[in-house]
Amino acid sequence: MGGSLTYPYGSTSAVRGHVLAALGVLKVASADQIRRLMCPGHKDSKGVRNACLDLAKHGLTLSEGHARDGQKLWGLTPLGITAAAEALGRPAADMGGNARGAARSGAPHAMAVNETVIALTGTQPAPTRPIARARPTTATGTPAEAAAPAVPAVPAVPPGFGSVASWATEVVHNLPGVSRTRPSVRTDAVLRAPEAGLPVLLVEVDRCTEADDVLAAKFARYREFFRVQVKDHSLAVTHGGQAVPLWQSYYPPTGRDGYPPILVVFDPGTRLGEEALKNRMNRVLDLTRDHWTGTYKGFGTYGSERSDGYYEYDDAIPLLFTTLDRIQQSGPLAAVWWRCGHRRWETLTDALDNPKDARAWRRRDEERHKAQEAQQAREAKEREERRAAADEGWDRLRVLAQPEPALPPCQTCGGPLGGLGIDDPSASPPDGRNCASCRDVGAAIQPPMGLFKALFGRPGKDTPPRPPAGPYREP
Repeated sequence: MGGSLTYPYGSTSAVRGHVLAALGVLKVASADQIRRLMCPGHKDSKGVRNACLDLAKHGLTLSEGHARDGQKLWGLTPLGITAAAEALGRPAADMGGNARGAARSGAPHAMAVNETVIALTGTQPAPTRPIARARPTTATGTPAEAAAPAVPAVPAVPPGFGSVASWATEVVHNLPGVSRTRPSVRTDAVLRAPEAGLPVLLVEVDRCTEADDVLAAKFARYREFFRVQVKDHSLAVTHGGQAVPLWQSYYPPTGRDGYPPILVVFDPGTRLGEEALKNRMNRVLDLTRDHWTGTYKGFGTYGSERSDGYYEYDDAIPLLFTTLDRIQQSGPLAAVWWRCGHRRWETLTDALDNPKDARAWRRRDEERHKAQEAQQAREAKEREERRAAADEGWDRLRVLAQPEPALPPCQTCGGPLGGLGIDDPSASPPDGRNCASCRDVGAAIQPPMGLFKALFGRPGKDTPPRPPAGPYREP
């Protein structure tokens, strides 16, 4: 495509905007990195290179060197930073520096940060509207498109989160102080993508060129920065005029317990093998244990000798490890994140969660209460069933019990043989025929018996016969 007097390299305004936005975030990058971040649907980087050359003609971009793989590196001039701020919709004061002179040494760390941002963003090729073109034919009558070799398809890019406008690189977090050499912590990249459920993510890229304790010491400075409390009048309404963490004046709340999460992306290249990289990750994990471990709070449980509790992460940094190769091959949405303390590879959502916090303890406590209520209900039901079975047994015994046989009436008066005086020791002994009253009357009118008759006599007509043997015979 031919150029014009203003833009002799023939770049389009859209691609020039892509270049300004990408360099405004990355500070220094190659044309291929700009293409993969902003317009991955382009088959090559020629259009991006032409845009960089056209912008350089107007004093917005410049090139100061080449990367170690030979690619030309581009950056922004002070005038280009102002143009990039307009393209990104940010204040010029928030753009930071222009990384002047970084390209002279190949900018290896900046290249690793760029690759991390590209992999985490996962920009998808935008669908375009095909342009109708004339189809010239060859001498044999075959269309020229059919005779030309097939253009290789653009490789698929694993999706990520956010866009170029969601990123900021080389962000400095200053600790409070009055001296010019006050301590600070510099973050390689910061992602703010609330639409993806990520209000803030801090990204550190480790090329494995520093000692393990040097890398671990950086997280101690992070924790020191997160612990600083300041008076912020803009947050006085939401916090009741109390002191608030300094980091909340920079970033919105994360919606989770603890401080903003930090993603550590290891890019060893050919410097470390797989086993050496694993050992480095384990050593950094052990050296930073105090920074990411929560505080355990234990409680006694009702009806059990075992205590239960949860971890409080209010003063802990969620620290996640991964490698650049993993996120480039599988994408940041896959299970490529190792949360310190979780002991397995997880997706980013699962890795940022705290499964041992107070929410899990409350769920377990609620389950214990439900189990206790169910146990009490079962015991009450068993007691009711035992009580009902006992009542039913007594009723069955009452039904099976036979009534006592009725006594015959008195032969003299026709009344019942039993009655008042039946237990009187002075009453006459029962004879089975007369009641006690009739027996007393009969005994009163009977003449007295002599000694000889009483000893050897037989019962006569005046003497009543002995009662027959039977169930009512006197023993």
